[in-house]
Amino acid sequence: MSQNESVLEKLNNAVKHAVGEAVIVAGLVTREELPAFVIEVPKDKTHGDLATNAAMQLTKIAKKNPRQIAEAIIANLDKNTASIESAEIAGPGFINFRLNKNYLYPVIAEVAAQGDGFGRVNAGAGKKVQVEFVSANPTGSLHLGHARGAAVGDALCNVLDFAGYNVTREYYINDAGNQVVNLCKSIEVRYKQELGVDAEMPEDGYYGEDIKGFAKELVAEKGDSLLSLSDEERTKFFRAYGLEKELNKIKRDLGRFKVHFDEWFSETSLYETGAVIESLEELKEKGQVFEEEGATWLRTTPYGDDKDRVLVKNDGTYTYLTPDIAYHRNKYARGYDQMINIWGADHHGYIPRVKAAMEALGNDPAKLTVLIAQMVSLFQNGEKVKMSKRTGKAVTMEDLMDEVGVDAIRYFFTMRSMDSHLDFDMDLAISTSNENPVFYVQYAYARVCSIFRQAEEQGIAVLPLSEVDLTKLTAEHEYDLLRKMGELPEEIAVAAQGYAPHRIIRYVYELASLFHSYYKAERVIVEDASVTQARLALLGAVRTVIANALRLVGVSAPERM
Repeated sequence: MSQNESVLEKLNNAVKHAVGEAVIVAGLVTREELPAFVIEVPKDKTHGDLATNAAMQLTKIAKKNPRQIAEAIIANLDKNTASIESAEIAGPGFINFRLNKNYLYPVIAEVAAQGDGFGRVNAGAGKKVQVEFVSANPTGSLHLGHARGAAVGDALCNVLDFAGYNVTREYYINDAGNQVVNLCKSIEVRYKQELGVDAEMPEDGYYGEDIKGFAKELVAEKGDSLLSLSDEERTKFFRAYGLEKELNKIKRDLGRFKVHFDEWFSETSLYETGAVIESLEELKEKGQVFEEEGATWLRTTPYGDDKDRVLVKNDGTYTYLTPDIAYHRNKYARGYDQMINIWGADHHGYIPRVKAAMEALGNDPAKLTVLIAQMVSLFQNGEKVKMSKRTGKAVTMEDLMDEVGVDAIRYFFTMRSMDSHLDFDMDLAISTSNENPVFYVQYAYARVCSIFRQAEEQGIAVLPLSEVDLTKLTAEHEYDLLRKMGELPEEIAVAAQGYAPHRIIRYVYELASLFHSYYKAERVIVEDASVTQARLALLGAVRTVIANALRLVGVSAPERM
């Protein structure tokens, strides 16, 4: 058995081995003929702890009906080595196993030994994965779509890291397009106006209060000294100044949202290093481009796109696709095993052309996965919210953090699969009731902490685990908690494989629900000191597992509420 196997994995493998050996001993098939079969947890708890389809898988080889095969397997089963208490046949030939509950006790020791690392698995085997997310234009505040991308992107990175992948978080700064030109022009105009100089805003200018604020700061710092610069120098200054201001604002909001990046990749660098021209030249060398109507086109239809795409317009300027090709070509050159982009809902149609361009360059398109984070709708007092009460403008991520807090946003935004639309009920998110899922889960953690405080107040010292008799845990609720905690490593592996951080939210909610049920059904601190110690050991593990799961999705675990 692998050292990395969890308690439940070891048990599943032991049952699988026992079934396989029973098949051989019963003479149903030879060891070489033994087919793959599944050991799984039944959806209905009344069917037992584990089940297998082995009898059905053996029908053709053994030339018997599945129920006969199931009877032969059970008759030859070594129950003791796999902690099997009983086995029964169900339906056409499924075998349901009930296990000796002693197998669950080692979960507590496993959690205690691994602490905040409990749940870590090596499913990724150190593969290099890059996740690019948020990547908002540095021309204004982050909005709700960016907030959802930030929440699910960061949670996904945490899950991938816990699953054994080597993860790089990247933010792509769109700092080379017309929107940046308009940003620096807008700041320059507001600066001149602040000095009383007549100047008109550009057609697609930025009219936000933040731009006026930047201009006031500049006048305070520089006076009118910028007016004496040449047009080229002044443009260069305002571009650098505007980008720095906007990026700092984005970094500030993301920092408050508990999201940090390893790489901030500048689009401008692709032009400065010649990467855009290089990627065009490479596509030409590979015969993947053609000229038509004065424009340069990329042949994307052979690679599954619905039409070919323009790279260089007839006025000599690039389309959005051209630097994006250079950027993704750069990603491939960095040697990642897998690249994941999280894009907004309006980018869905853009996926085939980028993947087609990568294939045209000779790169494996399967290494690039694009996930779409769907839109968020805000509701308050039962009505859809479109504007911020404070500014009268669109609600920003900053507004939402001020209104409901980081924990609620990150929990709710990660709660559903990112490809489904999300309705965010602001009233529910700030309510202190069990209907509020983030409150419900955090309250489970806080409640466990309060039990330990009560124990301390009553002079009960928590014994080392080696001195605790865990066989005192005999209630069904206790077995449920142990089993659920033992499932975390597999849950993380599955969530990582499916790029599905919402599974962790579902998991921690189910664990919290089991704890609340246990709390109502059983007293933890009782007259029998050995029972109290066993229950405190159990709840110590519950506390650790809830905290670990919440940390993966960027939500805090408060000790008091």
